Amino acid sequence: MTASTPPPQIARRLVPGATLRAIAPSCSRAYVMEHDNTQWINERFAGMGLQLQFGEHVDELDDFDSSPIASRLADLHAAFADPGVDGIISVIGGFNANELLPYLDWELIAANPKVFCGYSDFTVLANAIYAKTGLITYVGAHWSSFGMRDHFEPTGWWFRQATHELSWSIEHAAQFTDDLWFMDQDRRTVHDTDGPWVLNPGQAAGRVVGGNLGTLRLLQGGELLPQLAGAFLFLEDDCAADVDEFARSLASLLQMPEASRIRGLALGRFQLESKITRSLLEQVLAKHPMLSAVPVVANLDFGHTSPMFTLPIGGWAALDTTGGSVRLDFAHEPEGLAG
Repeated sequence: MTASTPPPQIARRLVPGATLRAIAPSCSRAYVMEHDNTQWINERFAGMGLQLQFGEHVDELDDFDSSPIASRLADLHAAFADPGVDGIISVIGGFNANELLPYLDWELIAANPKVFCGYSDFTVLANAIYAKTGLITYVGAHWSSFGMRDHFEPTGWWFRQATHELSWSIEHAAQFTDDLWFMDQDRRTVHDTDGPWVLNPGQAAGRVVGGNLGTLRLLQGGELLPQLAGAFLFLEDDCAADVDEFARSLASLLQMPEASRIRGLALGRFQLESKITRSLLEQVLAKHPMLSAVPVVANLDFGHTSPMFTLPIGGWAALDTTGGSVRLDFAHEPEGLAG
């Protein structure tokens, strides 16, 4: 069973002078502040002309590096209810954002559409809110992500495009990082990338659904998973998922009733620790005949490596692999993909 999604809502675009409130729906800000990188966070948001605020309970810390459900829920609802808040961003990910789902005030959220962004564990909130209210949400950088001193861009630029514009295109990066940068900003390793892997060529456009695969699966079997029919799936997984874990998670999602009607599949870059190679990935995907009928690309710049682009959940994506290159365009409405 999946949701019958209400008509899409596009939140007011962020502009200089807008207020962005950081909340902690998963791990606490106190957990992040073990390594204080706020200097670069503050500089980057100030550079965009955005005013930063924080939820009342972001620094509460329990034995799970998080805070009580009531505290996290209060901050999320307060941010949507406050007319002075233009956008909401997660502090960081974690493992427990799905605990909030039964208690979310859908009417409040629907009545106060705002930019709502984060990634990883945030995937459940981004997709559930879109499915239930029609609000286009974002799987992209956390507040803490902006603390990466070096090798951060174009992550910030892609965040700005998604939250400031109505349509935009992705220029694929030539290098990436996959390290615990927040622990030591002076010793970083930069890797070259061979760019997007075209695993099944073609052209397609559809509504964006997805984010972290292991987290998205938490919505299966309920009304908070967005409709898969007509969707363009964007999926990534973190280093905790080896090829076996990724394979069974993907199989589970593709066994959902509407999955045979997806428009395409786009996979984010796998973390090095996962040891998932192109060869292994091709063998996993070959197990699913339905994927031979849609374009499939992988090794894209989103997920748990850097840089990462921002996905508009409920927005639109168009992929074109013809002409020897991979063109990827996003828009909040399908008309924005024209041309």
